[in-house]
Order: sequence, then C-alpha cells, then structure tokens
Amino acid sequence: MSQYYNPNRTRNIYNPHDEEPFKLSRSKIELFIDCQRCFYLDRRLGVARPPGYPFSLNSAVDTLLKKEFDIYRVRGTKHPLMERYGIDAVPYRHEMMDEWRENFKGVQVVYAPANLLITGAVDDIWENSAGELVVVDYKATAKDAEVTLDAEWQMGYKRQMEVYQWLLRMAGHTVSSTGYFVYCNGKTDKEAFDGKLEFDVVLLPYTGTDVWIEKTLRGIKKCLDSDVLPPASRECDYCRYREAAGHKESNTIFYD
Repeated sequence: MSQYYNPNRTRNIYNPHDEEPFKLSRSKIELFIDCQRCFYLDRRLGVARPPGYPFSLNSAVDTLLKKEFDIYRVRGTKHPLMERYGIDAVPYRHEMMDEWRENFKGVQVVYAPANLLITGAVDDIWENSAGELVVVDYKATAKDAEVTLDAEWQMGYKRQMEVYQWLLRMAGHTVSSTGYFVYCNGKTDKEAFDGKLEFDVVLLPYTGTDVWIEKTLRGIKKCLDSDVLPPASRECDYCRYREAAGHKESNTIFYD
C-alpha cells in the first residue's frame, strides 16, 4: 500500500505559532489516548502510522444501514429494529445530517481553551420523544459468541460515542447520555454462501460520559505545544517495533 502512504507528510501538521484552530478528528483523540508518542509523530512531525487495509465489507454494511434508516427518516416513523427493542425515538431529520455523516467533515466544534477544531462523523442520530438527540453507531463483525460491549478493546467504541455526544452538546443540542450500537453479526452457520451474507442485527445500549474529553483536549494541546517527543509507550506495538528494529539496525553491519 505504499502508494497510499506518505511517511513525510507536510500538511495537517500542528504549528504552535498558528492562530487558526488546529483541526483534530475523533480518531486522532483516540490515537493520543492510545500512544502520545505516535500522536506527536503524526500531528506535530508529520509521520503517521502506516494505514491498515480498509474494511470494505464493514463499509458496505454501514452504507446500506444508512440507506435503510433514511427511508424511515423521510417517513418520520420508527425503523422495525427500534420497534422490536421498544425504543422511544425516530431517525432524526436535520438539514446537516449528510454533512454530519461525511468523513473529513462531520460535526465540527471549536474548543477554544485549546484552540482545537474537533470533528467527528456520526453514523446516525435519532430523536426521542423528549426532544433529545440519540447518538447511534453501526458496527459489523462475524463471531460465534454473543455480541457484547464487554471486551477491553471496545473501550475505543465507547469513547467514540462519547465524543459524538460531546460534539453535539457543544454544538448546542440536547443529547441523551444513552446511545445505541446497531451491531450486525455475520452468520456462518448456513449451508452455503450463495452470493449473500446474512446477519443477526442487535441493538446494544450504552450510557456514556463526556467528563474526560475536555481534560484530554487540554492534554493534547500541551503535548502539541511541547518541543519534546513523548516517551515510547510499552503498550504500543508501533513503539515496540520501532525500538526493536532500531536496536537491530544499529547493531547490524550491512554489505552492498
């Protein structure tokens, strides 16, 4: 994938002397939480982690779910999944919905104390009978076990929803603390593929809290303003790889 990766990026790099708010996506907040050194290398020095391959099937599920829920959005009625789970809400209609769901745009809010423009593209928003917005995120997987939100790595999913909730609140909307994951689990117990993949679709509620976000944004600002590279994280595979590779390279003689 070398044609998709630029190891020496010159755009979207933080400059401590810029007066304009620095644009920072929800995924980059997650990167900061995951590893401050990788975050600094990316946003301050222009050296990002190599990208993984895109999850094309997941993207297809995401696109089709949006189309499906949009049918009920236009009608102003509940989707059958909402009926099945007794959810007191309908898909939210708003002139900004398409932009809020678009990658590289999304919901955008300036957090003035850190001079950061925070962005996040939601999958969906519903509105309950109390007039509160309900953040909804689509997920797809294929596993034999019951789908839950209990795995440690799914903390990132939960923070993702909390950032979306915070963004909408900061944009002036009343937002429910309870959001939902529409989780699609691919079935593998069929006799044959027959050109189609079927899913069990479940709705998992999650009550989020955004109390950590502004403290984290202030930490991001402090990190970006520093001229000192943060220490490597022992929990970061990228840091461990760079350290191990650098050690081997510095102790190896290469011959032409």
